[in-house]
Amino acid sequence: MSLLLESIEIAKKDIRSEIRTRYNIIAIALFIVTSVTTIVFSIGDESLTPEISAGLLWILMLFGSMTGLSRCFVSEEERGTRLLLQLTTRPLAVFFGKLLYNFLLGTFLNSIAIILFMLFTASDINSILYLVTAALLATIGLSSASTIISAIISQANGRGVLFPVLVFPILLPVIFSGIEMTVDVFAKTVQQFNTDMVLVSVSYSIILITISSMLFEFVWGE
Repeated sequence: MSLLLESIEIAKKDIRSEIRTRYNIIAIALFIVTSVTTIVFSIGDESLTPEISAGLLWILMLFGSMTGLSRCFVSEEERGTRLLLQLTTRPLAVFFGKLLYNFLLGTFLNSIAIILFMLFTASDINSILYLVTAALLATIGLSSASTIISAIISQANGRGVLFPVLVFPILLPVIFSGIEMTVDVFAKTVQQFNTDMVLVSVSYSIILITISSMLFEFVWGE
């Protein structure tokens, strides 16, 4: 079986497992709804600047992702299926399968966060294309960092504390470029997307995925 097909099968396995339990998705969805509600009550009738809107939206996406995407390898430890994967599947297929699963889950969760945020805060945007581009690049960066860090901490004690400590420094370039792009999305006077930040985000994600795939076999075999 080719690497691509193996990776897709791993992602499908995780998606089926998530759909059967639904615990993770429901917990994160409730977190997002609660966070948006808190934001709405806090701002009241105040109008949000593009900078504040971008910051609040990124808080929702960042902490929602940290809650949900960190479990892609931890769940294998809890179910006792890690050894089976090690014996039957190539390490790179496991890595890219988990990365695909995290990207799909992150896209779903970030879509919920964006839709609820836009509905309840009545924020105006320049272009749907700008928003979709920024959201997809953010999801790629978040899922890339979350996948390798989840693999590193999966067998560690106190992994709930370790994950945000390790992933936050790695995500700083993604957060910086993502907020800059999101500000442009909400700024009415900006008519041209920030291509520099797009290049930063894309380049960093490519570098992160490449390095992670090179290191994963060592991490997975430990």
